[in-house]
Amino acid sequence: VQLQASGGGLVQAGGSLRLSCATSGLTFSNYDMGWLRQAPGKEREFVAAIRRSGGSTVYTDSVKGRFTISRDNAKNTVYLQMMSLKPEDTAIYSCAATRGGLTSSPRGYGYWGQGTQVTVSS
Repeated sequence: VQLQASGGGLVQAGGSLRLSCATSGLTFSNYDMGWLRQAPGKEREFVAAIRRSGGSTVYTDSVKGRFTISRDNAKNTVYLQMMSLKPEDTAIYSCAATRGGLTSSPRGYGYWGQGTQVTVSS
C-alpha cells in the first residue's frame, strides 16, 4: 500500500495550496480518508476526513471555512484545498486511510503517506 502526498510548498499568508494524495495497493473506494498535520515541536493533529463515498466530511475547527477535502474514487486520489492560509497552518501534511469511518484520532488510521511540507510566511 502506498499513499503519495504532493502539492506542498511555501506560500504567503492569505494564499492557497491544493494538496493531492495518490494511493495504490488498496481498494480506495473502501477506505475513508483523512489529512493530518504535524508542526515542529507539536503532536500530530487531525485536519479533515472524508467518507469513502465522498458524501460526508469533517474538519477541525481551525480550518472550517478555509479548507475543503474531496476525493476522486476513479483516480484513487484525495485532495485538500487550502485557502486563506495562516502561518499557524505551517506543518507537514500527511494523508491517511482507514476503514473506521470519519475518525479524528491519528490512531484510527492504518495506512499513512510520507507527508508534504506546507510553509506559510507572514
